[in-house]
Amino acid sequence: MFVRRVFFYWQFIAVLVLPAWLLVGASLYGTGGWDVVGSFFSGLIVGFGLLVVSLLFFARKEVRTTRAVSWADVGFLTLWHGLIVAMGFSYTWAPGLAALVILVGLGVFWFAIWELVVAARKSMQAMMILVDETARGGVLPADLSPTEEPPVIVVREKPRNPDTGS
Repeated sequence: MFVRRVFFYWQFIAVLVLPAWLLVGASLYGTGGWDVVGSFFSGLIVGFGLLVVSLLFFARKEVRTTRAVSWADVGFLTLWHGLIVAMGFSYTWAPGLAALVILVGLGVFWFAIWELVVAARKSMQAMMILVDETARGGVLPADLSPTEEPPVIVVREKPRNPDTGS
């Protein structure tokens, strides 16, 4: 649980740190000024991608309540962040690494959307069970039953007077 919580907080820190590392890495290990300019724009794109993925992970209720990402999230984030860090070191000897960072980033993005859809589907199924059982007046499962009785409002009609017809 500790590692998953660390990654929960790291994903938001990484939105600023990893693009800054690309800029620093290009200036230290790059071949010239154009590498630094290119790393600035690629850092903006990578930072935006990191932010979108982090917000998609944060949109899941179980991530927000536990303040921890899933183990699959940890694996994908480790791969993607590791490639971004490696890209900061390798401007001259591994130009294909940028393409790999983009491909893995797109994969992580679609994985985050898929996890969000699955979580929303589970939540919707639980809500439909709750609505269905409530409409039937049946017994709810223990995890869906309300904690207290809802208030009841009784409205009494005024009895009709048989003599006047009203």
